[in-house]
Amino acid sequence: MIAGRHGPSGPSRLDTVLVVDFGAQYAQLIARRVREAHVYSEIVPHTISAAEVAARAPAAVIYSGGPKSVHQPGAPLPDPGILDLGIPTLGICYGIQVVAQQLGGSVDRSGRGEYGRTSFTPTPADDAGPPSSVLFDQVPPRFDVWMSHFDAVVEAPPGFRVTGSSPDAPVAAMEDPQRRIYALQFHPEVAHSDGGQQILKSFLYEVAGCRPTWTMSSVIDAAVASVRSQVGDQRVICGLSGGVDSAVAAALVHKAIGDQLTCVFVDTGLLRAGEAEQVEATFRGQFDIDLVHVEAAGRFLGALDDIADPERKRKIIGETFIRVFEETAAGLGDARFLVQGTLYPDIIESGTKDAARIKSHHNVGGLPEDMAFELVEPLRSLFKDEVRAVGEELGLPEEIVWRQPFPGPGLAVRIVGTITAERVEILRAADAIVTEEVRRAGLYRQLWQSFAVLPVVRTVGVQGDERTYAHPVVIRAVTSDDAMTADWARLPYDLLERLSSRIINEVPGVNRVALDITSKPPGTIEWE
Repeated sequence: MIAGRHGPSGPSRLDTVLVVDFGAQYAQLIARRVREAHVYSEIVPHTISAAEVAARAPAAVIYSGGPKSVHQPGAPLPDPGILDLGIPTLGICYGIQVVAQQLGGSVDRSGRGEYGRTSFTPTPADDAGPPSSVLFDQVPPRFDVWMSHFDAVVEAPPGFRVTGSSPDAPVAAMEDPQRRIYALQFHPEVAHSDGGQQILKSFLYEVAGCRPTWTMSSVIDAAVASVRSQVGDQRVICGLSGGVDSAVAAALVHKAIGDQLTCVFVDTGLLRAGEAEQVEATFRGQFDIDLVHVEAAGRFLGALDDIADPERKRKIIGETFIRVFEETAAGLGDARFLVQGTLYPDIIESGTKDAARIKSHHNVGGLPEDMAFELVEPLRSLFKDEVRAVGEELGLPEEIVWRQPFPGPGLAVRIVGTITAERVEILRAADAIVTEEVRRAGLYRQLWQSFAVLPVVRTVGVQGDERTYAHPVVIRAVTSDDAMTADWARLPYDLLERLSSRIINEVPGVNRVALDITSKPPGTIEWE
């Protein structure tokens, strides 16, 4: 089911797992792994109260890992009453230490930490019998897991039995089946843990009794019902950019309300080469969706004149979008609702009560407070791969569904510095070459994103035996599953050579090409 701003909605409530976030980089990965088991999951802050958890009646709760020690002043600790609710609970890494501390066990430095791949041995029920825990019924008697801890549980709480150990963690797994509380020192959600997904499934299916009903068809059915309930018979507009997120959101809402939807494509002057033509051909021609094309390049470039700060860029672009939508809506009978392709990573990176702001996405942190629309965001709780799966289920063409992500503010946040029409044209031309050559190399689907960046600096070069003083272009290419983390792509040397040669020879104003080899973290995928 789709989680909107007011929680899950839809015709029937699916089994939901709440992932309590203690600030771990893996919290999102846990939520994704639960969904891959076809069970819906949501991430909630560690400050959630036992009463709030009880009110949401989840099928299970999972405590994530975290970067701190439970003994550290100010360490994030959950409401201890959550463990008294009788809800099946799984603690992971920091989560096992929280469970032990709150229920009377002992957590201490175990002599040395465990980091990376470690051997784990489930405790057998007897000398020759099967493992004593249902979590390990489907895994080998010894296997490798991924550890990342210094503290460890040295004594399990009363009522718990130890169900597994590692060389430096004698209590690497423990459980109290009567209270349905299970805990692991290792990270089953990480691919390096052998059988980790099967362990999660055993918890979800065997312990919590979850039903594997979170499928793309159930997502679509719930979203359609939610949109119909929210908008009734009112007119709705959708901000359509041509990217996969807004395209899937448009198709989903169109399925729900049909002709009540008008899509608005705003040409900001900051789009990729051929973007406007593709949007027109796909949505006006192929899908017969009511489409309004607004030419607003001059307006956006004017609003961004002499603006270099990336946060200001995003907020200016976000507000300008809204004003254009408001004016367009007034000509359509004052539409009250605006559809956006907001995704879960957008929410996290824009900053929430418990997550630091990385950057303000123009459609989240960049929205003006005085806008006249009520937002319709059917993809708000989904990761990118889930959005693509929904798009395929809805029948969107491959070239839309598998298009690489493009930021809502467009090329404005790939020009590092102030924006001019000339710089936009330089970057657009370089970016088109990157896309063309990556496709020609057969790497487009393998890469999460590949694009060009234009830093507003100049470098000395030599072209035609003459000194040049022109712009560098930086090539950025990354691999990722969900944009929450990413690794720089190891592009073949011959591809890099072609990119450098073509960009320098074909794009006026460029005399140098560089490659960004920074992963996320510590960098972000986009430069701004």
